[in-house]
This record gives sequence, structure tokens and C-alpha cells, in this order.
Amino acid sequence: MPEGDVVHLTARRLGLALDGRVLTRSDFRVPAHATADLTGRAVLETHSRGKHLLTRIEGGLTVHTHLRMEGSWRISRPGQGTPPGDVVRLLLANEEWQATGVRLGMVDLLPTRQEARVVGHLGPDLLGADWDPGEAVRRLSAAPETTIGEALLDQRNLAGIGTIYRAETLFLARLWPWTPVGAVEDLERVVEIAQRLLHVNRERPNRVTTGDTRPGRNTWVYGRAGRACLRCGNRISRGEMGQKPQERLIIWCRRCQPERGTG
Repeated sequence: MPEGDVVHLTARRLGLALDGRVLTRSDFRVPAHATADLTGRAVLETHSRGKHLLTRIEGGLTVHTHLRMEGSWRISRPGQGTPPGDVVRLLLANEEWQATGVRLGMVDLLPTRQEARVVGHLGPDLLGADWDPGEAVRRLSAAPETTIGEALLDQRNLAGIGTIYRAETLFLARLWPWTPVGAVEDLERVVEIAQRLLHVNRERPNRVTTGDTRPGRNTWVYGRAGRACLRCGNRISRGEMGQKPQERLIIWCRRCQPERGTG
């Protein structure tokens, strides 16, 4: 699933193509909004909120989309088609640009004043103007028995982090993923690392967490299961964490991130 940095960059690309321009075509290919037509309305602004995208339209409307696992927004010239097999769920176009939402996980059209219905549950956005590290720490601390690995993925605590940045954050913090939140000595540092990682990658097409852009060396542990740790040389571990059926991939180094009370 695309993480906050990818969604942030997607919002920027959508904004450059749509913001301030009048729509000449809108095509919702989802049953709930199949008859909606935004033609003739101007796009006011597009921004991200965690992993959600909000495109505000003249007349007090908001188009809410979420990429989920396979979704993407493609920018092209008007009238350009999509490759066979692509599942187009939304198309927004003006005289200069066309934005095509392919395999989007969510597509909603709602009054702008009701945006809280779809994003009101989210914690502080790691890349948003509302970012508040103190509030993120407070939310994380509210469930001290929860593992730090699960807590970081809970978008109600802080919005935008996914499995990639979870793995990288915990590695840099030298934390075993199953450590209870209440046993983490410096939650402020964990939150700071997560925010810094997303912030430095927010405009990059290819994320780098190690400072080394060479293929295979751009991340510390994610994507490196079974390979040697770049820090200690130990073999990187791979597993799952979370409750069925919501298990998510977790990658860590057993030596650099020892189980509490060992190492």
C-alpha cells in the first residue's frame, strides 16, 4: 500500500494538473456516484491527509480517494486512453490535463463540510500542516500494552506510515517490533524518526532511508529479508504481526533490534 510520502507526491501532481482549472469532463465509474457530473466546476485545491487524497471542488464538494494496495493516479493529455486491463474508477479532465484514477480503493463524493466522515479519525499527519509530535506521542501512549509495531501502523495514532517506514523507523530506533508501547523509553524519538524519514522522501520518486541511493542499499531492512544487515552483517528476519486476518509484513534485524531483555 502506498505510504504517506507517495500519497503526498500524488496530491502535488494532481494539484499541478487540476487546481485552478475548470473541469471539462468528470466520469465516476463507481455505482454510488455513477450519475455525478462535475463538468463546469473549478477544482479549488488538492491535498493529502495521511494516505487519503482530498480534491476540493467549486460548490462545496470534495472528491475523496484512497489508493489502497494497487491504486494510482495517472496524469496525461486529455483523451489519452489507458492500457488494456486497467480498471478506471474515476476520470477528471480539463482543457490541458487528464487525471485518471486506476484501481482506486476508495472513491467518494461528499460535501466539503463533511470531510471528517472520511478522515476525521486520523491522527496527526506526518507530512501535514497539522503535524503535532506531542499529540502523536499522546495517542501512542494511550494503549501501553499494544506492540510498537502495531501502534505505528494504526492511522488513528499518526497518519501516513505503512510497513516500509515502520520497519525503517524501528530499525533506526533499535526497537524490537513486539516491544509494548509502554516499555519504549523514548517515544518522542521514534515519532521524530518516522516524521524525518517521510519528510526527506516526500518529493522523491524513489525513497532512500540509508543515504545510499544504490539499488539494494537504499533501505536498512525493508526489502532485504534474508540478506546481510548493512549495520551488523546479521541476516535480516521477516515475519508477520497483527491479528488475523489483518496481519502485515514486518522486517527486522534480530541483532540490531534485540528482543527486550536480550542482546
